[in-house]
Amino acid sequence: MAQSDAAFNIIETTIDDVHAAYKSGRLTCRKLIQMYLDRIEAFDKKGPQLNAIITINPEALGEADRLDAAYKASGPVGPLHGIPVIFKDQGDVKGMPTTLGSVLFKDYYPDRDSFVADKLRKAGAVILAKATLGELGGGDTHGSLFGSTRNPYDTERTVGGSSGGSAAAVSANYSTLGVGQEGLASIRRPSTWNCITGMRPTAGLVSRGGVYGCWPEINGSLGPMARTVGDLAALLDIMVGYDPEDPITARGISHIPETYKSFLDKNGLKGARIGILRQSIGLGSEPDSADFKKIDEVFDKAVADLKASGAEIIDPITIPKLNELMAKRSSGPGDSDKSFQNYYGRSARPPFNSREEVIAAPDFAKVVRRSQDRFKKNPDPLSHYEHLKAQDELMTNYLKVMADHRLDAIVHKAIEHQPTLIKDGVNPPFVDQKGAPHLNTFLVFVPTIVVPAGFTRDNLPAGVCFIGRPYDDGNLIKFAYAYEQATHHRRPPASTTGL
Repeated sequence: MAQSDAAFNIIETTIDDVHAAYKSGRLTCRKLIQMYLDRIEAFDKKGPQLNAIITINPEALGEADRLDAAYKASGPVGPLHGIPVIFKDQGDVKGMPTTLGSVLFKDYYPDRDSFVADKLRKAGAVILAKATLGELGGGDTHGSLFGSTRNPYDTERTVGGSSGGSAAAVSANYSTLGVGQEGLASIRRPSTWNCITGMRPTAGLVSRGGVYGCWPEINGSLGPMARTVGDLAALLDIMVGYDPEDPITARGISHIPETYKSFLDKNGLKGARIGILRQSIGLGSEPDSADFKKIDEVFDKAVADLKASGAEIIDPITIPKLNELMAKRSSGPGDSDKSFQNYYGRSARPPFNSREEVIAAPDFAKVVRRSQDRFKKNPDPLSHYEHLKAQDELMTNYLKVMADHRLDAIVHKAIEHQPTLIKDGVNPPFVDQKGAPHLNTFLVFVPTIVVPAGFTRDNLPAGVCFIGRPYDDGNLIKFAYAYEQATHHRRPPASTTGL
């Protein structure tokens, strides 16, 4: 006799847990989806009011029924059979609007799935909902359409951004997995501040087809977000692949392993040479502040844990001219305009024909101020030329340090400050992205993964980042998994552990 669904504990459940419960008959996809919907109902607009969800998939239960019927007839339809995923509302999922968190786009329904959403569906996943984000795809998670998303560990504080809704949703157990997008620190910062693991893969592994901020912009990349490194690896397996709509994915060919799950080795740090980067590289960081020192304390313990796990620690390492070169960051003039055209050009009914039309729209005045400033920005060619020179020089400096020290990876503080207060982000001086390193997205072609490293004295999450050579994503997963298995710092937020 099959057990009741009450016997299945949804809190902190993994892909393997769900699949084992399907196999035993004590859980169906419909029951699982309903349990997650019940949690969203209880905690997102009620209770702690995390406010992490913009749109729930109206077909979620119907899709679950179809998956249950398929499972009964012939078994799982794919490696993510019946696994719920929450998608940052920057990528297209047919049947739901892609709002970018803005009143400007609240009624925009794309014609078809993004490349990654299509792959997820074919793998058997259910895209459960679209999550909040930094309006128009950048900054902390505030938007004219939804307000602000609250951190489940302290609801007065931000979740970070811009993939803050995805991070909060995964952390609060609204779904099994999440998809984010990172152009600066948009996966790593919210993952850190919500005590989950997140990865921005090497550019070219994951397509941005059907995602706002697509080709010819190259800094942004979709990435997996999960409560465990094992689940993150399983999700990345589905997300990667060549897509002619996103030419940068041509660079990823031959760099994709059969499965990233093959790198899940709990002894993966033994003998690994890990360089410790202690230079302050976060935006707006204040190294002399008490807040910064609270992160320092957690980081020192993480370095000790790496050593205890068998890693050879080279501490510290210094990357020449690091901050000087990163200060020259600038996007290409005209790239944002072309990207806008490429993204909305997929649709027969685009809401606007150009960025100029967006700026001229009456509702543009309602857009979060920092998002307005970012959207209007169009760099000059000289600034971009200086950026390209600096990027090339820093990549050489970075790789030379790794070569000289024979490093397998570099570790740095995921974010150099604790989560900032929401009130400081929406009022002057508009604190935004404080403490966020952006080395990986400045260099573009280096992967990075963040793992929970514990909690500060204020009981707020902190994390460590593993960063490595271009297309060495698999080894970073190995190191992150070994660290996770040695420490087990992930802890669900008390604000949403009921139900």
